[in-house]
Amino acid sequence: MTIMKLNLTELFAISTPILELILRGSLLYLGILFLLRILPRRTGGEMAPMDLLFIVLIAEAATHSLGGYSSVTEGFVVILTLMAWNTIVNSLSYHLPFVEKLVSSPPLQVIKDGKLLRRNMRREFLTEEELLEHVRREGIEDVKDIKSAYVEGDGQISFISTKEKK
Repeated sequence: MTIMKLNLTELFAISTPILELILRGSLLYLGILFLLRILPRRTGGEMAPMDLLFIVLIAEAATHSLGGYSSVTEGFVVILTLMAWNTIVNSLSYHLPFVEKLVSSPPLQVIKDGKLLRRNMRREFLTEEELLEHVRREGIEDVKDIKSAYVEGDGQISFISTKEKK
């Protein structure tokens, strides 16, 4: 029975230049953020695209470090780069409306005055059956009782009823 020796030098060694790790993390973050921006809103489920991107990339960077593809130190550099970009993009989108428009999808109206806007539904790959399911979940019996409905930036559907709530 052999017990593996732990080589701390290899575990924390940096074989890739730190600047390259930062550049790779940056390009990955910004590139995937762009791709998520052009996808239909409902692709990410109920998460904002930036949140989904951040979680996936952090998990990927951690997996590479845990799996021995890169050292723990290199994994931390990439994770810190991703965290920095996430903070920068969130901060900029909060303070600068044009950045918010670049990284977030605006709401897309799918019902107007009780009528389905099929063209917009097609843009989101939203079937009539799916939309009606969401209508029922909101406790609305008839589409005609909806003033407007929107697919929000995070993929959720919001409704404005023509009837007042009691």
